[in-house]
Amino acid sequence: MCLARSGGRSGRQVFASRWQGGRTWGGRNMTTIGFIGLGLMGSGFTKRLRELDYRVIGHDREAEKVSAAAAWGVEPAGSLAALCAEADIIALCLTTSDAVASVVTGADGLVASRKLSGRTVVDFSTTEMAVTHQVAAAIEAVGGRFVDAPVSGGPGAAETGTLAIMFGGSEQAAEAARPMLEQLGRATHMGAIGTGQATKLVNQVLCLTNYCVAAEALRLAQAYGVDAAKIPHALEPGLGNSAVLQAIYPRMVEEDFAPRGYARQILKDFEMLHSATKAQHLALPMSAQAMTMFRMLVAQGDGELDGAAVVKLLPEVGRKA
Repeated sequence: MCLARSGGRSGRQVFASRWQGGRTWGGRNMTTIGFIGLGLMGSGFTKRLRELDYRVIGHDREAEKVSAAAAWGVEPAGSLAALCAEADIIALCLTTSDAVASVVTGADGLVASRKLSGRTVVDFSTTEMAVTHQVAAAIEAVGGRFVDAPVSGGPGAAETGTLAIMFGGSEQAAEAARPMLEQLGRATHMGAIGTGQATKLVNQVLCLTNYCVAAEALRLAQAYGVDAAKIPHALEPGLGNSAVLQAIYPRMVEEDFAPRGYARQILKDFEMLHSATKAQHLALPMSAQAMTMFRMLVAQGDGELDGAAVVKLLPEVGRKA
């Protein structure tokens, strides 16, 4: 199918402007997503997007990840410039702030492609706020839009469309990204650029500190001869319940530390959290202690395990009563 020129614009431009945001034509999703970063989370995202019938073009510095994503219909992009040329929305899901900065403002990055005008860039990464503002300004300077949209829920939630998505950006950028975001989970527009990342810091205080609390709870149950596997069911109706109790604690019980997310990434997020709070002179004693525990876990060589492995730092003791 081809589209004729209209008002001096190319068929491609008319196509993009008509179908931006996940709208359909004849029941088929016509939006193309350029997805950069095909690791654990990126794989979950792109599987979900393909299930929703988005065309997805993928890029990753590791060729084997690009090859793996082809199994669920992700088309390889030869370069970031090639990805920009095809994509209506460009999504990032990268492990470090340096990687985000390099992909956006590096010599061969998105800005250098000169193809961002009218396009929306969505950063799903957990990124330092200073870098978020830096890359947003660079993208907007060449006519693009930017949304910072960190997520919570892990690869499984990305694949099933049940993520918590907290996003920041202008109203125009938010409306361009919203149709896609709302098909990936509960998407809440928190305000201006940077508020998505700030909300993710709040999430990390609540969630990642709780990994260590859950580990203590498990050792307490074991010490008193409780069937620890029953704890999530027993406590679910009460105030002690949490997503960590239901999803992470059972992995601790089973000593299932296959990574759904990496302990090294949790440490990175803790360090980012504490760096961000220095300027506000905030005291976060509980999360500081949790960060120390993850530093110990990574230092002993367990950084590639799931964060649930933090329970290994607490010795199991015999029943006391």
